Amino acid sequence: MRKRTIFFGVIVVAAAGIRLNNTSLLSSRAGSPEVLAHRGLAQDYAREGITGETCTASRMLPPRHAYLENTIPSMEAAFALGADALELDVHPTTDGKFAVFHDWTLDCRTEGKGETRNHSMAELKTLDVGYGYTADGGKSFPFRGTGIGMMPSLDEVLSHFPAHRFNINVKSNDPGEGEKLAARLATLSPAERFYLSVYGGDNPVAAVKAALPDMHTLSRASLTQCILRYAAIGWSGYVPDACRNGTLLIPVNIAKWMWGWPNRFLDRMQGVDSRVYLRGPYSGGDFSQGLDDPELIKQLPNGYSGGISTDALDLIMPDIKKRSRRRLNPRHRAWI
Repeated sequence: MRKRTIFFGVIVVAAAGIRLNNTSLLSSRAGSPEVLAHRGLAQDYAREGITGETCTASRMLPPRHAYLENTIPSMEAAFALGADALELDVHPTTDGKFAVFHDWTLDCRTEGKGETRNHSMAELKTLDVGYGYTADGGKSFPFRGTGIGMMPSLDEVLSHFPAHRFNINVKSNDPGEGEKLAARLATLSPAERFYLSVYGGDNPVAAVKAALPDMHTLSRASLTQCILRYAAIGWSGYVPDACRNGTLLIPVNIAKWMWGWPNRFLDRMQGVDSRVYLRGPYSGGDFSQGLDDPELIKQLPNGYSGGISTDALDLIMPDIKKRSRRRLNPRHRAWI
């Protein structure tokens, strides 16, 4: 009887220790949420049944604003609205540049034809990136003619926005593309690279990390390894190598199961120089959109100061601003 009592006593003490090591009740964090705007200010679209081949410009919802994704004006507006960081998409061009453009082909969003990467930057500069947008099945094209020459190169973006935070999305799974991007980023100083992170296919992201170990990176493989390994040993407070010096995009319905969520988890990730952003709920498949519903913002833990990734910056910023006071110069804030 005594041995059984001792055994259960040890179990209770151990459970209490794990609970104490992972509770946020004794761990507070200062600051307000870091906001990552996916593609800057972009046109929203119907998401039912989309695949990697879907032409989202032809599924545009009635516009809430006149900005076009992945353009300099869109990025300027997003930062002005309160974004701390922006996501942008890149493709290599035939003249050794990187075009900032989402789609694999030009046919959906522009009047051009063929794969984006099979053109020079000079050719891409002649296109209208607002050409294909329609909210009424092709009866009208409200942005046609407004996006001529507005596809920027990565060089232009980095030059136009020094010391601003960007998450660079590599659109292929070609390791050679990662090597090309790493070569371009290697021309930057470590202080300049601090503001950047790279995510995308496992192969190119691994190539970037191999060439530039100081780069923050994210791929499906690295995120999966981090989550699974942290789930196994995170109760101890130890952060596995897979979670270190990276970027984590975690669905909001999965984050709550992470040991120490929210404050202890965020403190641990910050302690190993990793950046954490919440995405929208994951329900299976390949697509998980940003945290775009103001009601989900209202449901975040009180005092939440981690990151938020959104496709609808204009919709959620009012609620974020209500939750906490924004600092005067958000682009210089520490990563969370």
